[in-house]
Amino acid sequence: MTPADHLAAAQRLDEAERMRRQIRMISLDHAEMTTADAYAVQDAWLNIKLSRGRRIVGHKIGLTSKAMQQAVGIKQPDSGFLLDDMLFEDGGVVACDRFIGLRIEAELAFVLKAPLHGKGLTIADVFAATDYVSPALEILDTRIFRVDPETQRTRTVLDTISDNAANAGIVMSRHKIKAEAADLAWIGAVVAKNGEIEETGLAAGVLGHPAHGVIWLAARFAERGRRLGAGDIVLAGSFIRPIEVGRADRIVADYGPHGRVAIAFA
Repeated sequence: MTPADHLAAAQRLDEAERMRRQIRMISLDHAEMTTADAYAVQDAWLNIKLSRGRRIVGHKIGLTSKAMQQAVGIKQPDSGFLLDDMLFEDGGVVACDRFIGLRIEAELAFVLKAPLHGKGLTIADVFAATDYVSPALEILDTRIFRVDPETQRTRTVLDTISDNAANAGIVMSRHKIKAEAADLAWIGAVVAKNGEIEETGLAAGVLGHPAHGVIWLAARFAERGRRLGAGDIVLAGSFIRPIEVGRADRIVADYGPHGRVAIAFA
């Protein structure tokens, strides 16, 4: 793909989001598409949003579990950007008419107090750069068809990366966890939809330890001459399957002694 192709694809995604109308998979029109192309499309879309006054507040990591990696045929996670208009208040209400097809995942969010850069980082390095960790919910959306209505082909990971790794929002708990004061891998969540338990999981499902997701992202950024900055929010990756949500649904994720986080949809 050429830079013009990247921009054209980003413009299609941007229009799909604004018009709430899913589009054909980018990979169907670009058989030669690579992972680098997918991130270039994502970057082009980010630049469109930044040109409108949006502000980067962090990053998300996806496809961190072996099951999800096998499902899409890749061997590593993916990532996307978080912007200021993607932050929703714990206990608040999300307007469904802003989105297309909503889903929810349970995660841990790292809030950094110092930059992280380079390869070969350790969990201790992540902890030293972390201000606190919070239980969180990620709101997912799909600007690209999951299954193409014409070909019946399933969306590829290249389409998902282009589509900002399917991210649409984040809800962070008011509860703050000191990274070194808890065994993060053993933090679990019980996630209920409208009062009925839908999913449970442990943070160890994220590459064995949620800090490994942050390590992966720092290394990927280093390859591109970028770094995670102080103040960044890093969603480390989901440890439950996505839960479909719609109007009048309410999600509550109970993290036990580490608090709860909730969001409703209207």
